Amino acid sequence: MKTIKLLIVSLVVLMASCSTPKLGYFQDVESGQVQQLPAAQIIRIQPGDKLSILVSSKNPELAYLYNLPVVSHYQSATSGKGLTTGTVAHYTVNPDGTIDFPILGSINIQGMSRADVASEIKNRLINGNHIKDAEVTVDFLDMYVEVMGEVKTPGRFIIDHDKVTLIEALSKAGDLTIYGKRDNVLVVRENNGKQMSYRVDLTDAKSLYNSPAFYLQQNDMVYVEPNARRARESSTTGNTFYQPSIWISMASLLTSILVLIVK
Repeated sequence: MKTIKLLIVSLVVLMASCSTPKLGYFQDVESGQVQQLPAAQIIRIQPGDKLSILVSSKNPELAYLYNLPVVSHYQSATSGKGLTTGTVAHYTVNPDGTIDFPILGSINIQGMSRADVASEIKNRLINGNHIKDAEVTVDFLDMYVEVMGEVKTPGRFIIDHDKVTLIEALSKAGDLTIYGKRDNVLVVRENNGKQMSYRVDLTDAKSLYNSPAFYLQQNDMVYVEPNARRARESSTTGNTFYQPSIWISMASLLTSILVLIVK
């Protein structure tokens, strides 16, 4: 009898080791539940960021003085006719957080939002009697987050608006594969010369919303770790033990042993 009990216990332990990974998101959320969202973290300008800043006025000739020149690009790969197209040159934020703006000179914009930058330049133009009806438009250029690991389409994704969430970035990457760990997503962020790492549980809404990584920042790196099954696939026999045929064979063997013991 001791042998039978030992065999049964062993079988239970082996079956338990084949637990199903967490695949669903927000598993703690119930129907009708109200969840408090965190305060929005708007993208703030950092050194090295690239911006498009356009000044407009009813007097185009006057506004022209406060805009960077149009840069021409030669294109012939598709048309074969040597056409040129123009794009407005961009500003790159200096290491000290400033940009060199036409006529206005050096302006410190580090830590500002897009709206803050537009308002700052507009006020300087109007209050300094440069352009009384100035309008300023600011857009991000070449700002991105990177999504890697167990997602359908890993890569670099452009930031084109002020608030980007982790869920949005993962959606752009085509969502996690069935092999991705949903309860341990890594977000790596550089802040003032230091690298910060955050672990996020997508299966727990409260934990997700309270994470500093719920809202992403430019240059953030999101990494989805592989689950145990994917990790075992790195070896030729890693998942052999977990195949149904193996369990059928083991069950048949245990049955035969039990029959012999009973006899």
